[in-house]
Amino acid sequence: MNHNRPWNAYRQITTQTASPGQLVLMLYDGALKFLEKSLVGFDVEDPAESNEMISNNVIRAQDILYELNSTLNVQEGGQLAVTLRRLYEYMDDRLIESNLRKSPDGIRDTLRRLTILREAWQNMLRSSAAGSGSASPQLSLSACG
Repeated sequence: MNHNRPWNAYRQITTQTASPGQLVLMLYDGALKFLEKSLVGFDVEDPAESNEMISNNVIRAQDILYELNSTLNVQEGGQLAVTLRRLYEYMDDRLIESNLRKSPDGIRDTLRRLTILREAWQNMLRSSAAGSGSASPQLSLSACG
């Protein structure tokens, strides 16, 4: 009996029914989760298990950064999209460096930056849902697809 089946069905329905803005928030959450898991790998005593835990979770976070980057619409998103693209590429470089050197510095740096982006994105979604906000939610959403 597969106990994960209800959870997988829930996740699939959630991603299929989420707005584009909510999907971006979910991607940020996933990347943060994988980066937190990668940091746990530095405390694992078995070197092979430690390397695997760090590497696998960093790669998963990089996959999410790639997805976030590839969905940017630079034509409609303007400077915001260009800035996000540079930031995603910078974070990917930091994660590559951390993964190769097995150093937590780039992972922590990326965690900090992604946390700030996630909080800003969540605040933007709340503002647009409330019908207020000085920033243009449509401009922000168009930056990501």
